[in-house]
Amino acid sequence: MFRIAACLALMATTAAAEPFDQVKDKARFLDLVQGRALHMGAFRIALEVLPDGEIKGEALGWPVTGRWVWQEGYFCRELDWSGKPIPWNCQLVEARGDSMRFTVDQGAGRSALFRLR
Repeated sequence: MFRIAACLALMATTAAAEPFDQVKDKARFLDLVQGRALHMGAFRIALEVLPDGEIKGEALGWPVTGRWVWQEGYFCRELDWSGKPIPWNCQLVEARGDSMRFTVDQGAGRSALFRLR
């Protein structure tokens, strides 16, 4: 039993130590998100980022819509969360396994971590 717990702890440490890789181009970004949704369980967020520039989904049970473009190596988007506008912002995107991290203000601000499902 102890050996199993030790192996699991080591695996968790190794996975956490694996660095995020910056997503630098639109083609790679689309490869990662195509047919999958970005999930954040704590806020019940599930978003689809579609190749045509549309964003759709929900957060806390309310609809989310928006649009996006890839601009100079950044994911730039604006959203509407059930009538509340979320202004245009260009974000640094990083990926690790089935996780994606978005950092606002071209990587200078706060980050949000999503699971790809």
